[in-house]
Amino acid sequence: MDEQQEMKVKNPWHRPHIFLATTGIAVAIIIMVSIAVVQNKPLHQKYKYGIVLDAGSSHTSVYIYEWPAEKENNTGMVRQKHACSVKGKGISSYSKTPEKAGESLKECMDEAKKTIPKHRHHETPVYLGATAGMRLLKMENDVDSINVLASVEKSLQTYPFSYQGARIITGQEEGAFGWITVNYLSENFRKATGTEGALDLGGASTQITFVSGQKMESPDDSIDFRLYGNDYRLYTHSFLCYGKDQVLKLYLEQQIQPKPNMTDNIILEDPCFHPGYNVAKNFQSVFDSPCVKKFTNSQKEHNFRHRGIGNWTKCNEAIKKVFNTSHCRYSRCSFNDVFQPPVQGKFGAFSAYFFVMNFLKVTNYHSLVEAKKILDAYCTTPWDTLKQKHPDVKEKYLAEYCFSGTYIISLLEDGYKFTADDWKNTKFIKTIKDSEAGWTLGYMLNLTNMIPAEAPDTPLLPHGGYVSLMTVLSLLIIVCIILGCIFFRRPSGPAHKEII
Repeated sequence: MDEQQEMKVKNPWHRPHIFLATTGIAVAIIIMVSIAVVQNKPLHQKYKYGIVLDAGSSHTSVYIYEWPAEKENNTGMVRQKHACSVKGKGISSYSKTPEKAGESLKECMDEAKKTIPKHRHHETPVYLGATAGMRLLKMENDVDSINVLASVEKSLQTYPFSYQGARIITGQEEGAFGWITVNYLSENFRKATGTEGALDLGGASTQITFVSGQKMESPDDSIDFRLYGNDYRLYTHSFLCYGKDQVLKLYLEQQIQPKPNMTDNIILEDPCFHPGYNVAKNFQSVFDSPCVKKFTNSQKEHNFRHRGIGNWTKCNEAIKKVFNTSHCRYSRCSFNDVFQPPVQGKFGAFSAYFFVMNFLKVTNYHSLVEAKKILDAYCTTPWDTLKQKHPDVKEKYLAEYCFSGTYIISLLEDGYKFTADDWKNTKFIKTIKDSEAGWTLGYMLNLTNMIPAEAPDTPLLPHGGYVSLMTVLSLLIIVCIILGCIFFRRPSGPAHKEII
C-alpha cells in the first residue's frame, strides 16, 4: 500500500484572533468617522431679537436688532436687522387725538411680526423711547403726554412680543446712547485708539457727548457706563429747543417781536431764506411751542409776510443771537450757562447733521472755510432757480436748508467752540456697517446686559477631549493591525502525516 501524506492547514481568516482584530479595526474606524462627522457639523447659530421704537419730534422709526445668544464680555453683539419709518408725524402731534398715536404704529409693528421668527416672538423685548417732542408736550400739558403714551402702550401690548414699556427718555440718555452707538459700530471699544464723541441733531433738541479727562463741574452733565469690561465717564448735555425745527422758531421770534397792536402788514426780510422767497405765514406757526414766548390767541391769528433776501453773512450773525454767551458760572461754558469742558478727539455727527449737510454737499473732506463758502453760494441762489433744480423736494424743507446748514456751522463753532481742526475731525454719518447711527442701537446694546444669555449650541466634545479620543482610537487601530499581521502569518499548528 502506497504511503499518502495529507497536510491539513486551516484558513488563517477563520482564526478567532484574526476575526477579533479585524472587527476591532472596523468598529474603531466607524466610531472615528461618526464622531468626526458629528463633531465638525456646522453649528446652528441662535439669535435673540429686540425692538426699539424711536418716537422723535417729527416722526417715529421702528428698529429691529438681533444678536447671538452668547455674549462677548457680557455685552451682546447687536446689529440692525430691519428698520421701518412710521407714516405721519411724531406721536406728540397726536396730543388732541391720542388714540391715533397707537394706531399709527400698526404697519411697522406688523412688519416686525413677519421679520422676527415666530418662535422668538414671546421673548423679544419691545421698548419705546420718546425724545424731545414728547419732552416739550410734557412741559406744555402733562395730561396730554400721559394719554399719548397710554395709547402707544395699549397698541404695543396687542403684539406677541415682550412689552417692556414706553417712556420719555432724558436728553442725557439720548446723548449717551448715541455715543455708545457710534463707538460700538466703529469698534472703538475693542481698540486702543480711544473713543469718538457723538453729535446728535433732531427736530426739537441737540446733544453733544464725549469722554473728557477734565473734572466735571456739573454732575448733571456726567454719566457713567461699563462696556466690554471698561468704565467710561462721559460729558453729555442735551439742549432742548435747539433742534433744527425748534431753533428756527427761536430765531424767527427774535426777528419778529410781535407788538400788542399787530396787523397783517408785518414783513420779515430774512437773510436765511433765498432771494425771491415770499410766503404769507401765520404767527401760530411760530408761537405754537413752549420754546418761544406765549402770546394771546388774537395775536397768533395774525399773518406776516416772510420774504427772503439770501445773505449768508447776515444769516450767520442773526443765528448767533440764539446762543446766550453773556453769563457763565463755571470755568468754561458752551452757551446758555451750560458747563462744557474743551472738546477733544474725533466726533461723529448724525441724524439731521448728516441729512442737511448731505443735501448741501458739504462732505467730510471740506474744511470749515470751504463749508462756509458752499453755504454762502447756496443761500444766495434765487428761490425759483432752487425749485427748478429740486422739483421733488418738499418746498418747506427746501426753503429751510440755508438756515439749517448755517445753524449747524454756528452751533459747532459758536456754541460748542469747535476750531477748524475740530471740524476736520468731525464726520457726518448716516450709517456705520449697515446700522443707522442714533441712540436706539446704544439703548438696545445697553439693555442686553439685563437680558439672560442663552446657552449656544456646542460641539459633541470639547476640543481637547475630541483630540484625545481620536488619538486613542487611532492607536487602537494600529495595535489591532499589528496583532492581525502577527496572527495572520503564524501557522495554525504542526503539520502531521496519516499512514494508511
